[in-house]
Amino acid sequence: MAISEPYELDGVTVGASELSIVSGTTSLQTITDDGVYQLWIDAGNMAKADEFKVRIYEKVEGTGGTKKVVAAWTLLGVQSEVFVTPTLILINGWDMTIQKIAGTDRAFDASIRKVA
Repeated sequence: MAISEPYELDGVTVGASELSIVSGTTSLQTITDDGVYQLWIDAGNMAKADEFKVRIYEKVEGTGGTKKVVAAWTLLGVQSEVFVTPTLILINGWDMTIQKIAGTDRAFDASIRKVA
């Protein structure tokens, strides 16, 4: 099985608008490139009062439907470890995002890794 890194962020500043990790912009995406994916985030720049929300969206079926949150996590305060999601099978229209909920805008590195 081939492993790749189709999407990454390199020091992209995240603020109050939800940011697509796929595009590195606040324009949310609907990716239909199927595979087994995992998100890695280096949140080492976060400080005590910071709070960021990480979300993964997907459509349940491919002939329409609405992209909805599949999983969400909150990163709160100082982060000394890399944040890693479980692997997910994504196929019908997905995106991975990060958004500041409280605190200061911060720069993040992130990597979306794919198996298959």
